[in-house]
Amino acid sequence: MSKIAFIYPGQGAQKAGMGKDFYENSELAKAIYDEASELLQIDMKALCFEENDKLDLTEYTQAAMVTTCLAMTKVLEEKGLKPDVTAGLSLGEYCAISVAGGMKEMDAIKLVRKRGILMQNTVPKGEGAMAAILGMEAEAIEDVIKDIADVTVANYNCPGQIVITGKTAAVEEAAEALKNAGAKRAVMLNVSGPFHSPMLESAGEELGKEMEAMEFSGLEIPYVTNVTAEYINDISETKGLLAKQVSASVRWQESMEKMIADGVDTFVEIGPGKTLNGFLRKIDRNAKVYNINTWDDVDQVISELKA
Repeated sequence: MSKIAFIYPGQGAQKAGMGKDFYENSELAKAIYDEASELLQIDMKALCFEENDKLDLTEYTQAAMVTTCLAMTKVLEEKGLKPDVTAGLSLGEYCAISVAGGMKEMDAIKLVRKRGILMQNTVPKGEGAMAAILGMEAEAIEDVIKDIADVTVANYNCPGQIVITGKTAAVEEAAEALKNAGAKRAVMLNVSGPFHSPMLESAGEELGKEMEAMEFSGLEIPYVTNVTAEYINDISETKGLLAKQVSASVRWQESMEKMIADGVDTFVEIGPGKTLNGFLRKIDRNAKVYNINTWDDVDQVISELKA
């Protein structure tokens, strides 16, 4: 029997206008944006729908993305499409946990707002960096960077695309060393900090404190965590994993391989862009991947999956 996963993108997929058509066409989606605006005291419509300078700032991006992805998911659920398992890349994991029943939508949005502020402010601007390494296998990358202090792997995205993170000088040194060792390209990323780096351990600790008073619920379905690429069925593990996730590597390729091995054959990427679609094509060309990016996608995807 076919198994469906809902998967959620991370930072970098955001774009002005995301979710506007959902807001205009669905009362459920509209309510998510309106409640998030009131909760955070931020005009989420202006942030997500209009061209502005804030959308690409980490402290705003994360809340905007989670609000948008959860609003889109509400529409799918209303129309009867539900997943057997969920996963999300980096901040997308908060959507995955919420949709799996582990936390209320507004708690997820409130938490990523705090997460975004902590991640943006923990390391002074310019002291940390990230770079995408293309055309080189993970083991080869690990072998090169093991002798370079203050640089680690941030994201194992898919075969041929790994992201490194750490102190700016170390990342630049590692990028050059990796190109010399055979990487096709090493691209410095336009980010405000060394995300998923040990440099952010204190941010994870502060986030953990923020979660202490939060109420998490028992999971209705499992989700796959970035930190270990394993299924999580027990919500008691979630707080510790989310605190660790801020500074740990994102094991996205392993997460997808785990789901595929468990019989998941259909993936629905919910949110702006098609980043995760591209990763999955490189992980397993046989996986069926659908995208919910615009209002027009909804009926088309549902009709295909329910055919």
